[in-house]
Parts: sequence; structure tokens; C-alpha cells
Amino acid sequence: MKGSLAAMLTACERFVNEHPDHKGSIGFLITSDEEGVAINGTVKVVEYLEARGEKMDGCLVGEPSSTHTVGDVIKNGRRGSLGCVLTVHGVQGHVAYPHHAENPIHRVAPALAELTTQNWDNGNEFFPATSFQISNIKGGTGATNVIPGEVEIVFNFRYSTETTQEDLQERVEAILESHNLNYTADWVLSGLPFLTPGGTLVDAVCSAVKTVQGFETKLSTAGGTSDGRFIAPTGAQVVELGPLNATIHKVDECVAVDDLDKLSAMYQHVLEKLLL
Repeated sequence: MKGSLAAMLTACERFVNEHPDHKGSIGFLITSDEEGVAINGTVKVVEYLEARGEKMDGCLVGEPSSTHTVGDVIKNGRRGSLGCVLTVHGVQGHVAYPHHAENPIHRVAPALAELTTQNWDNGNEFFPATSFQISNIKGGTGATNVIPGEVEIVFNFRYSTETTQEDLQERVEAILESHNLNYTADWVLSGLPFLTPGGTLVDAVCSAVKTVQGFETKLSTAGGTSDGRFIAPTGAQVVELGPLNATIHKVDECVAVDDLDKLSAMYQHVLEKLLL
């Protein structure tokens, strides 16, 4: 992301010097909590702009979208992310006297099996089918002879535009209810799905890749979330174009210097397509 920012700045510097009388305006939004709780960055800026009645026509996000060669993939949308911390309550007891206890791990296991085999939707031409994944299970005292009093299961949906947050929650809770579980569910919506199927920004980015790299790029909605999820609901077109994602979140994360030069040229091309 920092590499993309550098490429954007140099692209704008050249563009403004060459075209001082360009139409429209260019703004940078640089935030620090996109990987965290995401409450003080883009969210606050969008709220401020909306209160002022100021609208963006388009937003180019520098997320590392590329897979094998810079520009081979651009993101024109993202899946929604819905998480849940599910706590199933039982009755703690001694394993030698199970009739005096109620094992919540045993009770929830059939429900989990049903949840993992559900067909939530079939996706569409832009999105893969909705995915349900259990990421953590925690229960018990650590002792071999104690039936736990509760078990905590953390799971997440990455969902398409074929379903909604409300539908997913209702379906999950209906399954839990059908197994007569005593539970509490704390839901967290990290982002709604969004899509920019076509238009001036998508066309400009595709043209930039073709001009600089000489090949046709691929539109994709795969991967995690980005701050585009907060900007798309304003009506702005949102596209992500950035460096390779092969080393993201790894030790020695890196970007090829040559790729930054190519990105800078692509960003300048986008500006020329949109603002001249």
C-alpha cells in the first residue's frame, strides 16, 4: 500500500505539471486502521464528506491486487465479511458423571456439521459462492476429567451480493434453534459486498494496464476486504489496482522497484483518461 501511495504521488506530480488546467479534482485518502477495527479512518472521512454534500465520482485503491505480473488482476468489487463469536452454554461437570453435566461441545457438533455443509448461495458472474469458515474453537479447562461449561466458536462468512447479512444471520440462528442449543451469538459486520461492474473508472484502469503492460487485465472480486467497502456505498465507482500480493503480511514483505514505476505510469494514464 505504501508503494502504491508513492506511485500515485509521482503520477499526480507528473500529471499536474503536464496538465495544470485539468478538469476535476484529485484527493488522497491515507488512513492507518484499515487492518484493524476500521472506525477512525475512511469511515470518518466518508461521514465528513457526506455531511458536506461532497461526492466522489471514483476512487482508485492501491491494494496489492496483482497476482503474477503487476496489473494482471484488478479488483472491481469485494465480498462482504460477516463474523460471529458463538458461545454455546452447557453444564460443567465430571467426566465420570456425565448425567450430572451437559457437554456443550457434544451438543453443538451436529449443528456445526450442518452449517459447514450448507449451500448459502451459488454466487454470480462477478462473485464466487458465499463461504462459511470456522476459524477458532475454544472450550474446556484443559483438564481431561472436566466436562466444559461452555464452548466458544468463531466463524466468518465471505458473502456475495446474492445474499444479505440479515439472511445469513437468520439461517444460522434457525439451524442453532433446530438443535435446541442454549447459546449467545455476537455478530460483527466488517463490510458489505460492493461491485463496480463497469463504467469510466473500470474502462480507464483497463486501458492503463493495456497501454503500459500490453495485455488485457482480469476483473476480480476475490480476496479479503478493503476500505473500498466504505466508499462504494456513497455511489462512487471503486477499483483496486496495486502491486503483487505474493508477500502481503509476510516477513520481508516487498515490492519490486520496477513494478512501482509501472504502477506510476498506469496511475498517470488513469488520470489522463478521466481528467482531460
